[in-house]
Amino acid sequence: MKKEFLGLRTTVYKVNDLKKAKEWYEKAFNTQAYFNEDFYVGFTIGGYELGLLPDPNSSIAKTENVVAYWGVDDINESYERLIKAGAIANEKPENVGGELWVASVKDPWENVIGIIYNPHFKLP
Repeated sequence: MKKEFLGLRTTVYKVNDLKKAKEWYEKAFNTQAYFNEDFYVGFTIGGYELGLLPDPNSSIAKTENVVAYWGVDDINESYERLIKAGAIANEKPENVGGELWVASVKDPWENVIGIIYNPHFKLP
């Protein structure tokens, strides 16, 4: 049977200031954008895409009904790094069973960034 869905590829965050957001994400994720245009900024994070889209309707409230979690090796260190970069605390690191830990912050544009420590996760 052919697989219809191949797994997560891209997480996109909408921002009202693409230039400032690019700079913030470069600092927060300690990386450089590989794609930088007026209509999209793209980063490669551990083999996955983090994209930034300009959003002139920044007055539209962001929701937390869907959260993408970025894998980390040290949940507390990564959480503090994001906070020091200017993120807003959303959910402090919490054990959610066994060795699994999750946390989330909001970027300066109120997008929710989830982080997860999951030593059992293996890429296919």
